[in-house]
Order: sequence, then C-alpha cells, then structure tokens
Amino acid sequence: MSTLRFTLVTDGATDAVLLHPLRWLLIKNGVVRPIEPVWADLKQLAKPPTQLADKIRSALDLYPCELVFVHRDAEKEPRENRIAEIRRAIKLPSSYLFAMPHVCVVPVRMTEAWFLFDEAKMRLAAGNPSGSSELSLPPVSKVESLPDPKETLRELLIQATELSPRRLKQFSPVKAFYRLAELIDDFSPLRQLSAFRQLEQELKTVIETSGWSKPG
Repeated sequence: MSTLRFTLVTDGATDAVLLHPLRWLLIKNGVVRPIEPVWADLKQLAKPPTQLADKIRSALDLYPCELVFVHRDAEKEPRENRIAEIRRAIKLPSSYLFAMPHVCVVPVRMTEAWFLFDEAKMRLAAGNPSGSSELSLPPVSKVESLPDPKETLRELLIQATELSPRRLKQFSPVKAFYRLAELIDDFSPLRQLSAFRQLEQELKTVIETSGWSKPG
C-alpha cells in the first residue's frame, strides 16, 4: 500500500504541532494508507522565504508530497481574510499548486487555542500526571475567543507542574507544548469550533476527490 505524504507550511516553528490533529483528521476521515507527515522547516535555507507563495514553493521543493496544508493564524484578522490570502498565494504560478491537493489551516486567533481541552494530557505533558491543583481550562467552545491562547496555555502548563518557583526555572513550557501535542490522541472536542469543522469539511472533500479512503 502506497504512503500518503503530506507537508505542512506554517507561520512559525511551534505551529508544527498541527501535524498531530491533521494526521488524526486524515485517519478519522477514512484514509487507510500509511501517512507520512512532515513540517516544512524553511529556516534551514540560506535565505528563508518571507512571502507565502515563496514559502509554499520552497516547501514543495524540499518536501515533495501528495497533499499540502497551508497554515496561517487568523490573529486579529477575520478568518476569511486569511483563507483568501492562502488562496491567492496558491494561484500564483510560482507556488506549483495548480494540480496539488491542498487544504487551508486557519485557527481563529492562534494555534495554541486548539490544544486547550485535554486536562489529563496537559498534566502528563507537564510531567505531573497525578497533580491535583485546579486547572481552569476554558470551555472548548470559548477557546478561540481568548485574547491570548498562547499565554493561557503557558500558564496552564506551569500550573500543572505544581513546581516551586526555584524548580520552575528548569521547566520549558514550549517543550511541554510539543509533548502535549504528541500525547493528545482524540481531537474530536475541537469539532465544537467552526474553524476546525470547516478544516475537516475541506479535507474530507479532498480525500474523497483524491480517492485516498480506498486501498491503493
């Protein structure tokens, strides 16, 4: 059975955590072949591209694939604006994407909002699975309306450690975030979010059109 390779093009390095929910979505929507995900690390280039179309072109040169995901955080922009920005970049001849299956990944606000729902995995990622301190996770339906999801996640991971201020100096919230993304094995709570549902619907269409839910 042939492998389905997908490449993720992101705003920044920490957004590589999106590989995990994207792989989960592919499996949950019927992809039966082995999946080989890769994040496009463009910092290795002598002159990393800054324009989105150039990032996409460079990513596909470095990491050939059958499917490309293009990520942008909505942040203070309407999500529709970011989608339109990706679509414009994809249409440029330099992007090589005319016939390439592609999907837009645009969390409202920022990526961290999509990892604020699993308390048990958060405690485990913080190295304190049996912790008892109260973690005030926001309701999943509200995570994309938080003013700063990145800071909220950082604070929750720190709280989950239950470490003293002195020992906290050895704790890396960024590393814990990467570990959290690896540990979560069920992203279905995110289906409460319109941005995640739209991502899944777009991906489902690509899967059906490409025939990836069939053995091959």
